[in-house]
Amino acid sequence: MVTRRDWLAGAAGLALARGARAAGTLEKGVYRMRGEARINGARAKPKMEVRAGDVITTGPDGELVFVIARDAMLVRANSRVEVSGDAEALVETGLCIVTGAVLSVFEPGKAKRIRTPTATIGIRGTGIYVEQRSDRTYVCTCYGEAEIASAADPAASEVVRTTHHDQPRYVMAQGAPQMIMAAPVVNHSDAELILLESLVGREPPFVGAGYAPTRY
Repeated sequence: MVTRRDWLAGAAGLALARGARAAGTLEKGVYRMRGEARINGARAKPKMEVRAGDVITTGPDGELVFVIARDAMLVRANSRVEVSGDAEALVETGLCIVTGAVLSVFEPGKAKRIRTPTATIGIRGTGIYVEQRSDRTYVCTCYGEAEIASAADPAASEVVRTTHHDQPRYVMAQGAPQMIMAAPVVNHSDAELILLESLVGREPPFVGAGYAPTRY
């Protein structure tokens, strides 16, 4: 169901993206935080830089939105997320989601990798929502392409190509009779994707393609 708040957030994100492109400016570091949100153990602050090698944690009331290079991420409550890459070279190559959930948008043309206890996900310029649960990983490729593989059985893999949350998946823990399964769309919204893309001066590909902003 789309709420007035979703519509307003989506419209504000589009305006922000277009303004950023016109001004030639992009957000850097922490854009927004709520509740308990920490980077390497220190409380997150506006504009605080996030780098490869950093560890992000959020409490039960926490949320953190940040930009690293040309990627933007929203970390949900009760999460522990490690930014993968070369800290000395300041090169971010993806995320390790130990617990919790992250909605991310990645720069087109740049290969990145997301790891969880049960899944490995290769992406390239993808909007993606990943939620780590006790016995499985939830993966929604919101748009773009993702190669999803089981951490327990790398031979169990699937390439997913979507335009608008078309093929969500569960990646199960070792011992499940089926390692990758179809799933519903849950716990993220188009307005959030529009906001994240706006922070790096882009718009999601579904904007202007006939899709109404949706919250799942």
